[in-house]
Amino acid sequence: MALDYDTLLAANIPAKEQVYTERDTILYALGVGFGHDPLDERELRFVYERDLQAPPTYASTLAWTRFADVDVGYTYTKLVHSEQRMIIHQSLAPAGEVVSQLRVKDAVDRGSEKGALIYFERTLREKNSGALISTTTLTLLARADGGFGGPAGPVLEPHPIPERAADLVVEQRVSPRAALIYRLNGDVNPLHVDPAAARASGFDRPILHGLATYGVIGGVVLRSVCDFDSTRLKELDGRFSSPVFPGDTVVTELWIDGETVTLRAKSKETGATVFNNGRARVTSG
Repeated sequence: MALDYDTLLAANIPAKEQVYTERDTILYALGVGFGHDPLDERELRFVYERDLQAPPTYASTLAWTRFADVDVGYTYTKLVHSEQRMIIHQSLAPAGEVVSQLRVKDAVDRGSEKGALIYFERTLREKNSGALISTTTLTLLARADGGFGGPAGPVLEPHPIPERAADLVVEQRVSPRAALIYRLNGDVNPLHVDPAAARASGFDRPILHGLATYGVIGGVVLRSVCDFDSTRLKELDGRFSSPVFPGDTVVTELWIDGETVTLRAKSKETGATVFNNGRARVTSG
């Protein structure tokens, strides 16, 4: 079926639950790049059961609802996850039981040539207490579904990049096996592992999951600004502007203005900007 604005906003998407263990948390951390230096005891806290901490971005993956299973009329094979904005209300436990709820927040019709923007809101809560862990706004670009007669705005405004030189520049090599590890969190789209599937989607080789890139950027913020204290990262926003390939070196520029950290990341190998208009809110602890 084609997109319909009123049907979109009224969509009833079932809640999703997940029980996760310390092993799951460590697997996620390995998939987004923690553990590069096994002698760094600060980083060890994310990949070793002793005093284990969950990376804050793990909340973006837990109890994930596959967009292939959300029947609201878009063309799934033409969907692009273009932006992610997350507020972290409380630290994520290294193991527990959570429930997420996804709803369509709004949609913007950019015309038949440019597609449609669909804004989803996703909440993650502790199942037993109901305590709110995170609130996320996800933007999907439905490339084949514009021209459905919906409103032409408003759109979310991107966070601006400062005109001055970055305060920090951090390089992080993505493991060639990153997508193979990250997919074990539940996103088994063959685009990220099967060369034939990647070629069919227009890529010469498999690409890293967008939320894995998000986790890599979150790790950069934890290392360079938070001294590996996961309680200090309160918000993380950004646009997925180009894919990361497993094995790439992600070069992240950071501008630090009080609690606001502006982010932009490029692939050293391809020169493409892979994460743009990024913004983190970081407290002093």
